[in-house]
Amino acid sequence: MPHGQTALLSLPKKLSQSVVSNIYIFSEQQLSAIPESYSVQPPPPPPPTPRKKAQGKNLKQSLLSLASLEENNMFSIRSSSSSISRALLARSFIMREFCAAQRRESKLEGKVALITGAARGIGKETAAKFITNGAKVVIADIRRDVGQETARQLGANASFVACDVSQESDISNAVDYAVSTHGQLDIMYNNAGIACRTPPSVVDLDLAAFDKVVSINVRGAVAGIKHASRVMIPRQAGCILCTASVTGMMGGLAQHTYSITKSSVIGMVKSVAAELCRHGIRVNCISPFAIPTAFALEEMQDYFPGLDAGALAGMIHNAGVLRGANCEPSDVANAALYLASDDAKYISGHNLVVDGGFTSIKSLNFAGT
Repeated sequence: MPHGQTALLSLPKKLSQSVVSNIYIFSEQQLSAIPESYSVQPPPPPPPTPRKKAQGKNLKQSLLSLASLEENNMFSIRSSSSSISRALLARSFIMREFCAAQRRESKLEGKVALITGAARGIGKETAAKFITNGAKVVIADIRRDVGQETARQLGANASFVACDVSQESDISNAVDYAVSTHGQLDIMYNNAGIACRTPPSVVDLDLAAFDKVVSINVRGAVAGIKHASRVMIPRQAGCILCTASVTGMMGGLAQHTYSITKSSVIGMVKSVAAELCRHGIRVNCISPFAIPTAFALEEMQDYFPGLDAGALAGMIHNAGVLRGANCEPSDVANAALYLASDDAKYISGHNLVVDGGFTSIKSLNFAGT
């Protein structure tokens, strides 16, 4: 078999005559890993069906028998002296392996998601994760060129709509676009946000700059919840997510403006979840630790102009407390996938913290400890 080629194995001819026909895929590497000493033992045949039973019952019994074979990997496997070909043995494995892989990668099959701020960073990573798991994703972002390129990269199940979340009409239009294009909206992820770039002291706070950050980080999220609810309430189902931050859970981790907006996100999620739970809509947020994305690095370069991106990323990673791991966009995307999927069907009003334990730990750092 040529390198990289896969074996295509169909069901045995007798089973192929049933209503269901399947083709199995087994890689050369997997085949070579199966010992030659294994054999398969077909299960005992089902008892004969009396001729007086209706043909419909015979069909039902055949389907049940086939389902039982598939559920139990087609054959029971035992080690014996009689050998069979690895290709034949592959048939006993591949049904469960293939179906399990499909289930693992289809947590959002048939779902439609709208993600704001998805042209890059956490939003883009989450869009890719959702699509991998079967969802159709609408990327909403103020960066038109970057957003269109991201949608192109992610393939046919991604589309782009221009959206400035500080403008309620843009968010309303994005929601309407998702529904008109795909017929529904199952997941709304309010991820868009900006850094504050304001002075560290509240005495020097520019309230005009404060209002601008609030219009995006807080008002934009509220508008996203509002218009997602508008189309989810009639269906009595849906999932709404927001990106918060550890800076909204503890003081001193960021400038006042950013911390205030992110604590507001956590508060709004709890408030809105109290209403929307009556309509079967779950509302949650995610609070990640600092991640060296373009979002964070651009702000840090203002404060540390002499350091390159690698050094700044090192500063962020060194601030973490979980040894051997760093917070990455994929960690937030995995958290969003969990909250959006049926795995979290009874979770609402929750702030899922992705920080390696940072906000749970306060060490006295005594010498020798």
